[in-house]
Amino acid sequence: MDDATIAEPTRGLVQDGISRDGILQGAAAAPAARPRRPVVGLSGRLLVLTIAFVMLAEVLIYVPSVANFQRSWLSDRLAAAQIAALVLDAGDADMPGLQEKLLAGVGAELVAVRGGGTRRLLAVDVTMPPEVVRTVDLRTQSPLEAIPAAFATLVGRDPGMMRVVGDGTGPNAAEIDFVEIVIDPAPLREALFGFSRNILILSLIISGITAGLVYLSLQAVIVRPVRRLSANLERFSEEPEDASRIIAPSRRTDEIGTAERALERTERALAEELRTKRRLAELGLGVAKINHDLRNMLASAQLISDRLADVEDPTVQRIAPRLIGTLQRAIDFSEATLAYGRAVEPAPSRRVLPLVEILADLHAVPGLAAADAQALPRPAGEGAARLELDVAPDVTIDADREQLARVLVNLARNAVQAMVRLPAEERVLRISARRADGACIVEVCDSGPGLPAKAREHLFEPFKGAARASGTGLGLAICAEIVRLHGGRIVHDVDPARTLPGAAFRIEIPDRPRDGA
Repeated sequence: MDDATIAEPTRGLVQDGISRDGILQGAAAAPAARPRRPVVGLSGRLLVLTIAFVMLAEVLIYVPSVANFQRSWLSDRLAAAQIAALVLDAGDADMPGLQEKLLAGVGAELVAVRGGGTRRLLAVDVTMPPEVVRTVDLRTQSPLEAIPAAFATLVGRDPGMMRVVGDGTGPNAAEIDFVEIVIDPAPLREALFGFSRNILILSLIISGITAGLVYLSLQAVIVRPVRRLSANLERFSEEPEDASRIIAPSRRTDEIGTAERALERTERALAEELRTKRRLAELGLGVAKINHDLRNMLASAQLISDRLADVEDPTVQRIAPRLIGTLQRAIDFSEATLAYGRAVEPAPSRRVLPLVEILADLHAVPGLAAADAQALPRPAGEGAARLELDVAPDVTIDADREQLARVLVNLARNAVQAMVRLPAEERVLRISARRADGACIVEVCDSGPGLPAKAREHLFEPFKGAARASGTGLGLAICAEIVRLHGGRIVHDVDPARTLPGAAFRIEIPDRPRDGA
């Protein structure tokens, strides 16, 4: 026998063990190139965000502050104008230069006071421009109105004077209804620019100090531990079976410490799983080679044992059928193991079709006859199990016809084998189907003895869920894999109120989502 014949099933079994879990492939692959670290890392982004947030806070503080600064500046000018008016009212208004000095000290072109029901113009500059373009009344101005007024002064460049009106202050406030001045807004604008510049410088200093402290704190508390985690993940992924690459968690009790301990547990479990998978893959390679050669040897032994049927000795006639049956089961086990190692179920080619079309394939199951001749057009052999179908013709299923037929044929064959020791009239296999919530539900029940508890524990696991001593458990494992490829599920013994006492399986195949659904 050539090496290629042996290598083909061997390669299929090992590849199936690797691709099924997807773990050994990643572990054995060459280390991938490390991604380039971003130019602006996590710490840099935190620094930029901290500065931005501090500057935003400063802007929120600056906006009402600049309005309050303008109000205070104008209030000071009104108070000075009131004092100047009192001096002019009490002194000699004709004193040379007194009016000009007072107006220069106030910074106003005009000072007027209203009190006792009369309005008195106490000082005026003869060179004052006649036009007043803005009026600010501090008596009625609200804080919200003060903000746009302050920015209008800050950004305004229109020529003209500003008229400011405010309440009287000091001991004589009760005698004064209001004080009015007309000023050039340029000095106020310069003062506002100076205030804004000072706020900006202060904000930059506070932002720099705050951002630096936050940066250093986050760098030590978060960024470095996160970099340590990511570096360990990269290093561990290069050689996941190396126990020395497992992270050593710190003593931190916060979320970082929890993540480190969780990562350690995950890496330990993954490393152990990979070592186990590698050993199983190596074992599978040896088992595949042994099975291949054993199958050929058993086939030769079966050919020899077939000749014993021609021997007329009674003892040989009594032993030969058992020997031939035992050899046949051994050959079937070897072939099933090799087939499972080679098989990789393709993605289903699904279409909507009546379920009764798929059930017609049950004629391939030996030892099965339909109660309705139209349902299963095949002659019923003596002692065949009776198939009862409770499936309406309009029940449709969205599935791959060939794959779903394999599932149903496999379940039917298992049921027939389970009922072989029952009287012929008690062998019943019932298949029913219905649609519910956008899915097709198929139930397969038989009248056999049911599954033992040991088989139910690992029912859909290969080599573990066999119900018969001579079984491999591969049939149900393949059924479960096909159903999962359809996005459905298969479960056992789901209906305690069923009428048949044997095993019961329920298959749920959901419809594919439609466009726009």
